[in-house]
Amino acid sequence: MVNNIGSKYNFESVIFDLDGIVTKTALVHSRAWKAVFDEYLDSLRSREGKDKNLQEFTGQDYLKYVDGKPRYEGVKSFLESRGINISYGDPGDSPDKESVCGIGNRKNQKFLEILKKDGVEVYPSTIKLIKNLRDAGIKIGVASSSKNCKHVLDSAGIAQLFETRVDGVVSSELGLEGKPEGDIFVTASFNLGASPANSVVVEDAVSGVSAGRNGGFGMVLGVAREENMKGLFENGADVVVKDLSEISIEDIIAWFNRIPAPFFKFWDSSSQIHLKTTGQKSFKDKINPYYTRCSKAAFAEGAKTVLFLDYDGTLTPIVDRPELAVMSEEMRKVLKILCEKVIVAVVSGRMREDVEKLVGIEDIFYAGSHGFDIKGPNFSLVQPKAEKVIPLISKIIGELSEQLRQIEGVIIEDKKLSAAIHYRLAEKSKLPFIEKLVKEIVKENESLRLMRGKKVFEILPAIDWNKGKAIRWIMKALNLSWDKNSIVYIGDDTTDEDAFRVLRSRGMPILVSEEIKTSSADFYLSSPEEVRLLFEKVLSFT
Repeated sequence: MVNNIGSKYNFESVIFDLDGIVTKTALVHSRAWKAVFDEYLDSLRSREGKDKNLQEFTGQDYLKYVDGKPRYEGVKSFLESRGINISYGDPGDSPDKESVCGIGNRKNQKFLEILKKDGVEVYPSTIKLIKNLRDAGIKIGVASSSKNCKHVLDSAGIAQLFETRVDGVVSSELGLEGKPEGDIFVTASFNLGASPANSVVVEDAVSGVSAGRNGGFGMVLGVAREENMKGLFENGADVVVKDLSEISIEDIIAWFNRIPAPFFKFWDSSSQIHLKTTGQKSFKDKINPYYTRCSKAAFAEGAKTVLFLDYDGTLTPIVDRPELAVMSEEMRKVLKILCEKVIVAVVSGRMREDVEKLVGIEDIFYAGSHGFDIKGPNFSLVQPKAEKVIPLISKIIGELSEQLRQIEGVIIEDKKLSAAIHYRLAEKSKLPFIEKLVKEIVKENESLRLMRGKKVFEILPAIDWNKGKAIRWIMKALNLSWDKNSIVYIGDDTTDEDAFRVLRSRGMPILVSEEIKTSSADFYLSSPEEVRLLFEKVLSFT
């Protein structure tokens, strides 16, 4: 993982899917899939007799079962839709073998045959946007599930437009998860020296926009070439266009400049709440219309509410020293009652043991160290890759203590899995030295990354894990669903933005801030006191 880089724009990179976005290979893929699947279904009919569940492969089947997925996963998904279960086989299976891998290899063979015969076209509007982005200094990558990505790019003569390529071959080598997990897009952004938070994913598949959302990308741009706009919106696209000629760099800038809506202003509203951006009306019309549900309605719909809460600045006011952040008795009382009515998890940058002690409520869920350390009534997790960095963190804390001991007001907090350097009480004139020292330490250690919070630098393990990932892990462990549960996250800091991006369009991300500012959250509350008032309102529905 590479630390954030500077840019004169408010986003750093754009990662494009290949098929259906850059090149018109989606048509070639669809033809190849249809030829192979229909041939196989015909062979089954001839052996077993005509069966109503063996309808031929359709364009909708392509979008629903195979588009955007790794090849063998697509085969398995489609066959299961027809009630067909065969052995998975091995990637080395002959194209003639009746196995998932065999059929997948047959499809690849057919794809290459069609590609060689007919070639591949590009989307002119996409190439134009890519060139405009490159001219503006934005880094460009391509991410695809296809193992033929390089071949297609070379065939189209456009490989030089992309600074990184993460495809099916790379995914296999690195052991990356396929879509709807965000691994290939996240890896591409890291390869570019960017971060998902400040990057854009461009996709045309439902599984692809889900991957962009799950990867925590700052913007997920859907392209509805197959009249699948609703599906793209429902699965995580922030903005959907029919063609990339409808989007500009200025629109992307406007998206990253959006601000959340005041929560209580819309509490009793029955109308849809639209996010505020600086973009033109034509761009605003392309923003997800399913985005923000009415606050009151979201809690009153009958779905089980799940509250994920930050601690500092959310349950308590921000204070000068970490040990002074103590919940008020009023907050503790209402929170305790709330924990009896709904599922509550506290997700904090503090050490888990620390925040668990400060909250003091048993049988709820705690995630400390920005989600690296999770504990609940029936499960626990210490992120394995992060655990390996503990000795290095301990060593660095010793170095920092020695080199910063002369600066009055600096507080170095040992969080076991991370190190926090608080400078709220230090003289402003000392900040450049502190920042330079911290940056040098991170630069010298590839296994570490730097994160900035409110008057704090934090050194963490350089792995793809954050509060958003922790929330998804807890939801999976508890068998929670975005569709069947009302998922809420409330936080105040830049570190909470990772969670906001994961919840966006499928949950309710709420920022706590005295000042109106740009954020991935849908709503904002002005203070921990307003958080407490929200808790009281939630209790009225439970």
